[in-house]
Amino acid sequence: MSSTRIKPDQPAPADTAPGDLCIVCGRRADAAPLYPGILRCRACGYVFADMRLTDEELFKLYDEEFFTGAEFSDYAADAKFFRKNFALRLREIKKFLDPARHRRLLEIGCAYGFFLDVARDEFARVEGIDITDAGVRYAREELRLNVLQADFLAHDYGARKFDVVCMWDTIEHLREPHRYVEKIAAHTEAGALLALTTGDIESLNARVRKDRWRLIHPPTHLHYFSPKSIAQLLDAHGFDVVYNRYCGFYRSIGNMAYNVLVLRRQKPALYRPLERLGVGGLGFYLNLYDIMYVIARRR
Repeated sequence: MSSTRIKPDQPAPADTAPGDLCIVCGRRADAAPLYPGILRCRACGYVFADMRLTDEELFKLYDEEFFTGAEFSDYAADAKFFRKNFALRLREIKKFLDPARHRRLLEIGCAYGFFLDVARDEFARVEGIDITDAGVRYAREELRLNVLQADFLAHDYGARKFDVVCMWDTIEHLREPHRYVEKIAAHTEAGALLALTTGDIESLNARVRKDRWRLIHPPTHLHYFSPKSIAQLLDAHGFDVVYNRYCGFYRSIGNMAYNVLVLRRQKPALYRPLERLGVGGLGFYLNLYDIMYVIARRR
């Protein structure tokens, strides 16, 4: 997969965590190997990849190729499936919305803007931020969305506040997820909502599959949370988890075949007949009960 596309700096030695403190429990770094290249904090159980990336290396992973070959066969072509997924995510968020209170929404890692397009009629203002040029360009030009190409941590939002912040399948990609949550807290007030999806390293599927679990693929996935560790991280920055359920996804047959046959098995010849038959546009709903959908409220 895309893990072959960069050569990160030398990984931290085994039995250490990046930096001096665990990003979840805040204790002195003390981690043990869980799988090859994957460490677990002995104190709180937070799991992370044993590598250090610069911003330049990390950002390079999410260029246009990420959406058109390195991770997805053709991200934009699967728009109808992403929209179905985001409609499901929005349906759950709406259960916690106060229309008079939750008016301004920010999506971090908005990619091509499909969620913002689905959600725009539910809020007075929706906007997004992402580092990818291709996605931001599509969101702006095709969907006419207010999307910024920038690093969230580096961008100056001044005194602006948001009522709802979303990160869909994003937190596991970040170099410093704790700093993202910290900054989100600084730009939200009591009652604001933070919604995110990410894999559950303690799920049955993850425990059975171990290091062959499909979501373990650094360097694009650097962090592996459990219900306990994600709640602990959010709590440290003033957020209380009010919802945590496993969620499924609509997936296209084309992209699933591409991931299995091309990215994992490196056998594109097996994929091409399916591509020629045009079955890529077909899809289905799948829930493997290993993806957490978390909604937290700012204290």
